[in-house]
Amino acid sequence: MILVFTASLVTLLAFHSADAIVPAIYVFGDSTADVGNNNYLSANAQKANFPPNGIDFPGRVPTGRFCNGYIGIDYLAQLFGFIRSPPPFLSLTSFNMFEILRGSNFASGNSGILDTTGIEIPMTQQIQYFSTVRSNLTACIGSTLTDILLSKSLFLISTGNNDLFADFAQFGPQNDAHKNAYVAILTSKYEDHLKKLYSLGARKFGIMGIGQPGCVPILRTLTPSGECIEDLNIYGRKFNEAVKPLLNRLSSSLVGMKYSFGDSEKIVTNIQAQPSLYGLNELRNACCGGGRFNGESPCTPNATYCSNRNQYFFWDRFHPTQATYKIIVRAYFGGSLEVASPINFRQLAF
Repeated sequence: MILVFTASLVTLLAFHSADAIVPAIYVFGDSTADVGNNNYLSANAQKANFPPNGIDFPGRVPTGRFCNGYIGIDYLAQLFGFIRSPPPFLSLTSFNMFEILRGSNFASGNSGILDTTGIEIPMTQQIQYFSTVRSNLTACIGSTLTDILLSKSLFLISTGNNDLFADFAQFGPQNDAHKNAYVAILTSKYEDHLKKLYSLGARKFGIMGIGQPGCVPILRTLTPSGECIEDLNIYGRKFNEAVKPLLNRLSSSLVGMKYSFGDSEKIVTNIQAQPSLYGLNELRNACCGGGRFNGESPCTPNATYCSNRNQYFFWDRFHPTQATYKIIVRAYFGGSLEVASPINFRQLAF
């Protein structure tokens, strides 16, 4: 029995890159983490599977990433020893042990924490998809090896942006009482999602906080001065400040749970203070789009786009460039307590 178990473990580990410091990565969230799941949805779904998206991706391929090239999830995967993000779950036409042993990406553009946010794949459905993956793993390598694999794997989550955008779009600027009540609803649902993932075997959580949602180009177009909508930035800050104690409380009560919270707002603030230090010189305008700040119309095949993309913070009216993503995730991975706590993402792997 022990010999069979050992042989199975050796077989499992043989599937993984010698450079990888975690066996697999499982990704959940919105368009900041989607690597192509939305390509497989209905025509009404938000998509980015057309140029000039992907112009800086290997082969200049528009993969469905809402970006000119790699997104943060890709860079994190590289830092952990993989080539890029695991493939979109919906791209897998059949069970593939090699693929799912290395992870899956369930993220979907326009999705959110709440089931009512967006028209794509909400977190509830993403977790159901992961449950299917776990069942396939269990059928293939058994429950014990599946538990081992998942306990050592990394679970990356980038969500919450669209929930805040949706509330702001519906109600506009609101007082603190409204913000606090809505954040409480979001964090309660977020807690349910995290507990469900834990029950399915997740132990190591890399949580990406919300940056400065009020500064995206499309929202700058709504202010005469072109400044950020600070009301929405405050919303994001309240959400981050509610998620931190939630994670601390869960890690204290759920045996074996570890987490790192990436403080996106702090990192973005640092970039804004000294953009040239990070190689950026354009923080307001989107690279691709149209109208004021290139934020009044989307990045389409007919849209104009900049040539100096590595110097732009924003790719389109909502999303960062690959240059920005790279800066942010490097801070997650190897940063101090100021930007990643209580440990950084690299320390989460061990």
